[in-house]
Amino acid sequence: MGRRQCPGLQFVEGDALDLPFDDASFDTVTISYGLRNIENPLAALQEMRRVVRDGGRIVVAEFSTPTWGLLRGLYRHYLPRAIPLVGRLVSSNPLAYQYLAESVADWPDQQALDHVLATAGWADVGHRNLTAGIVALHFAWNGHRPR
Repeated sequence: MGRRQCPGLQFVEGDALDLPFDDASFDTVTISYGLRNIENPLAALQEMRRVVRDGGRIVVAEFSTPTWGLLRGLYRHYLPRAIPLVGRLVSSNPLAYQYLAESVADWPDQQALDHVLATAGWADVGHRNLTAGIVALHFAWNGHRPR
C-alpha cells in the first residue's frame, strides 16, 4: 500500500536489533504497536537511539494499562477472552488475535516502559495516555530536548 501511494519513497527492510543505517541518520524515529513484538525491546530502543541524531527524538505508540481502576479491571479480565473471540469471528487467522491478547496482557505499564526507554539511554522520557491509558504515546530525546 505504501509503495503504491508513495512510489518515490525508498522502503528499507531491516532488523530492529541491527538497523541498516548509519549513526545519527535521523531526526526522529517512531514505532507503532510493534515494540512489544520485538524479541528484545531494550536492545531495539538502544539501536533506535544509535540512528537518531543528538537532540532527536523517539515516539512510541503502544497498547498500555488503563489508568482508571474499574476500566483496568474490566480490561484485564475481559481482554484475554474478548480479543480471541473477535478473532474467531472476523479473521482467517484467529491465532493472531490470541497472540495479540497475550502480548498486550504481558506488556509493561506506562511507567515501566518509560523506565525501559531511560535504561536504553533516552532522556526526558515521558508519556501521554490516550483512550484512558489503553494506548499510550511514549516520547523521549537523544540527549536533551531542544529548547
